[in-house]
Amino acid sequence: MNFKEKYDEYLKEFNTALERFCERLDCRPQILCDSIKYSLMLGGKRVRPVLALAVCDLLGVERRKVINFALAVELIHTYSLVHDDLPEMDNDDFRRGKPSNHKVFGVGNAVLAGDGLLNTAYSILLKECKKGVEYVSAAEFICDCAGIYGMIAGQSADLLHENDESCDENTLNFIYENKTAKLIIAPAVIPSILSGGRCFSELKTFGHDLGILFQLTDDVLDVEGEFSQLGKSIGKDDAEGKYTSVGLYGLDGAKLRADVMAERCRTLLEGIDGDREFLIEFVDYVRGRKK
Repeated sequence: MNFKEKYDEYLKEFNTALERFCERLDCRPQILCDSIKYSLMLGGKRVRPVLALAVCDLLGVERRKVINFALAVELIHTYSLVHDDLPEMDNDDFRRGKPSNHKVFGVGNAVLAGDGLLNTAYSILLKECKKGVEYVSAAEFICDCAGIYGMIAGQSADLLHENDESCDENTLNFIYENKTAKLIIAPAVIPSILSGGRCFSELKTFGHDLGILFQLTDDVLDVEGEFSQLGKSIGKDDAEGKYTSVGLYGLDGAKLRADVMAERCRTLLEGIDGDREFLIEFVDYVRGRKK
């Protein structure tokens, strides 16, 4: 299969699991159920679940062992987007080309939808823990990546340093490593944890560098992208005084760093035994994406 066919295969497998989850979701009041499903089913690249399934194939791990972890990570990612769009955060009216959750259901209900997504993700992870000690380790790793030592810390720092007079590289690295990279590291290493730790260090570093690459590309797209492709507002980083690589290094500097990070990802993969072709092309896909 070529890259697109393989990506579509992973995407179909995950979306089937997500649709099954949404079909079973039956919480009340109805607005809570509707708002959760709305954001989950807006579409998207599903980068994190696809990454998890691809690493399964690289390591020879059965995909079924990872699918619920991939679902939990996607729920956590979706909750972060719902909250990120709120007026008190990034204040964006659009997500994936559709009105943001709070524009459809109101700010209060969007907050609760995000809370519901996060809590339900943890419920999924707790159920997985019953399967064995390696499942407990995988669940714990995801929780740490999503929590106050991971994504939440990065989001907090992102808000704290809005409109700083100057950019500091250490602060930028802290924001990117936590806000974005931690939740990409998680799906990259979960198959390793479930297989007894095979290639754990290499995959953890790969996930980190891929996450930084993803954020660097986001910074560039906020300047050069188009709403019709991105599905969200353009130019908001500069307007809101966000800490970005473009602000620190300039547009060309940010692009150069993205190229360097992509090459680091490829080099890391070349040191892992197995069929690496899809993941190498996956790196190119993240670097060249337009949305």
